[in-house]
Amino acid sequence: MTEIFSGIYGRGAVQGELSDAAFIRAMLDVEVALATALERHGLAHVEAVAEIRDACRDAGAFDAGAIGRAGASSGTPVPALLAAVRERLGEPAAATLHRGATSQDIVDSALMLVARRSLAPLLSDLANAAASCAALARAHRKTVAAGRTLLQQAPPVTFALKAATWLRGLDLARTQLEGLRADGLPVQLGGAVGTLAVLGDAGLAVASTLAEELGLAAPPLPWHTVRVAPARLACALGEALGVMAKISRDLTLLAQTEVAEAAEAAAAGRGGSSTLPHKRNPVGAVAVLACAQRGPGLVATILSAMAQEHERAAGAWQGEWGALLELLGLAGSAASSLAETLPMLEVDSARMRDNLDPLVMAESVVAALGGGTGARRLLAEAARTSASEGRPLGDLLLESADVRDRLGPDGVEKALDPARYLGVADQLVDRALAEHEGVLSPGRR
Repeated sequence: MTEIFSGIYGRGAVQGELSDAAFIRAMLDVEVALATALERHGLAHVEAVAEIRDACRDAGAFDAGAIGRAGASSGTPVPALLAAVRERLGEPAAATLHRGATSQDIVDSALMLVARRSLAPLLSDLANAAASCAALARAHRKTVAAGRTLLQQAPPVTFALKAATWLRGLDLARTQLEGLRADGLPVQLGGAVGTLAVLGDAGLAVASTLAEELGLAAPPLPWHTVRVAPARLACALGEALGVMAKISRDLTLLAQTEVAEAAEAAAAGRGGSSTLPHKRNPVGAVAVLACAQRGPGLVATILSAMAQEHERAAGAWQGEWGALLELLGLAGSAASSLAETLPMLEVDSARMRDNLDPLVMAESVVAALGGGTGARRLLAEAARTSASEGRPLGDLLLESADVRDRLGPDGVEKALDPARYLGVADQLVDRALAEHEGVLSPGRR
């Protein structure tokens, strides 16, 4: 990520887990964990493991640029990193380092480790965004607003229900990512072709201990060419970006000058224009949308890389690295922006009510009249006349003897009251909040 665009694409604590130093740290951690597993199963001496651990202690001591450039000759950064570590080791420890593994094992395991570390701050930001949505849902149960379908006003909703819908999406995305972090990020150890032949009968035990040391899942067999693990992670990140994009799209639409029902909080230097001093741009939502815009292509890259040849892919595996790290970065940046934006959201309840076109209550009146073709025809004609002549819909309806007889003025007034035509909106908000509390409970973390 270039620094010039980091304010959009590189926000939040996730970015610190995706740096060159962080990835080198992850590869070194895999090598140390592997040496530890070898020693635990009688395949390495404790002195050699201690020496390896000491040599790998400072990730910042390794030149990421040099390691990256050397990767052009080998196809991965691992050989250059191993060479740099071995310069710090005596012969016995140098022979123990990387025993039983191949470069793909180290890169795949490091990617899973980086993902696990990145998901912690990402989930924290998503949780904060969800908490803000829950607060909005609790605060705006009585805030009536226009429902909108195909960008046109439709029967009324509450802003609480809109916020509860956002909340539900975030909770679903969080649950998916939390599940992956808990048991869906597996270690990879297969050796040259997935048989662990170098480790003999201890191969499975070493792989299990390696997983335990790294806090990753222990898969039943190596997954070096069955790429379900990175694909699931990519799809879950894509889903999270999609949910955040839906929320942010709503925010940008609500913030339009002609709508003005909600706005990001004003602050010095925030949301301004280089040429239009009056503007108050929804910059937080825009940042989320910019990140989400790039997500589907990266998810597609990971999915297309699943077709891999035999026991090691020629290009497809390598194509995953940057795409997966970029997805983590974009999801982290989007979550950081959304978590910052939602608590400061200013909701204009009066504007929401004022914006409601009385004509959206036509469905309510039809229902009050018992439905049927005649009622629909009557409402359609009254709505057209109201729109063309500017006359109140209620007055036009009361010109009909049938409406006067069946509803009367009080019945028409009730049928045209948006607050009386909200269905089970309040119950749906309750359900979303109850589900949210379940997601937050200690047993689900």
